[in-house]
Amino acid sequence: MTLIDQVIKNIIRKLIKGQDYRIEIVTLINAEFLTYAIDFFKKIIDAKLKNKNITIDWYKKEFLDPKLPTNDIAINSGLNKKTISNMYNSARKEIVIKASNEHYDTLYNAIKQLIEVEPELNLTLTIKFHGVSVDLNINESLIVINTLAVKRAALRGGLWSTAGKRTEKYLMKTLCKIFDVPSKYYDQSKKIISMREVDFYLLNGNKQYRCEVKLMGKGNPESADAIFARKSQLFVADKMSDLNKKQAEQLNVEWVELRAKDGYKRFTKILDKFDIPYKKLDIDIDKKLNSVFRQMFDKHKQDNQ
Repeated sequence: MTLIDQVIKNIIRKLIKGQDYRIEIVTLINAEFLTYAIDFFKKIIDAKLKNKNITIDWYKKEFLDPKLPTNDIAINSGLNKKTISNMYNSARKEIVIKASNEHYDTLYNAIKQLIEVEPELNLTLTIKFHGVSVDLNINESLIVINTLAVKRAALRGGLWSTAGKRTEKYLMKTLCKIFDVPSKYYDQSKKIISMREVDFYLLNGNKQYRCEVKLMGKGNPESADAIFARKSQLFVADKMSDLNKKQAEQLNVEWVELRAKDGYKRFTKILDKFDIPYKKLDIDIDKKLNSVFRQMFDKHKQDNQ
């Protein structure tokens, strides 16, 4: 099981139990970032020692090397590929290299000017590993600190998006499995109409019920917009404002607010309305979730072996 799979399980468990799930993603971001930082510091030591007898900018030589992956070049310069793509309407390698070098030179000169304005400011970053140590002067230290900041921001954006998107379908399958809904009523491979992507479908014969999932905060306007834009029949959210609920009901859209007390149980009301068979939950929710996760994630693991 991958780390992201474990996080998805933790998120779903907290959602079903009406708890805040965001700490799970923050923990994942921290773990990914600290792993990256340690690896980056090791590379800094190697690069600094390899270039200790040269006077050129060793950081630029080693960390903006055109042979590196474009993602790494961009991050090491203080940018990311998405920003470059937005700036130049392209993320081709030659564009990334050009933009990264230009940005790095601008950053380097800005740091130089800062030091000239603040001559009393001093900073030395010492990195030690396996008995070997290198000292980075203030210029080098600020470049490294900036790179780490950019990397964390990139991880934060990517992991929030990835975890959220990957959780949506698993969450809906979990709701179905908690109440032992027969798989033919939610088998996503049996969708029979072609339309813009929808998070999930509940099925009953030729009828398809569009389900929208939004794990966003209370009152988020995007949540209500999703109901309107996709004409969903079911809206599942972490939190919903009273206005969201009123809007959904005016549009004849069923809803489930997971943060409400036993909020997941409202799903049975929707199943009744859609005439989809299910069974009442007759065991502790934690035990049921353990069983559901074994079905979903162990099968997922076997399918990828």
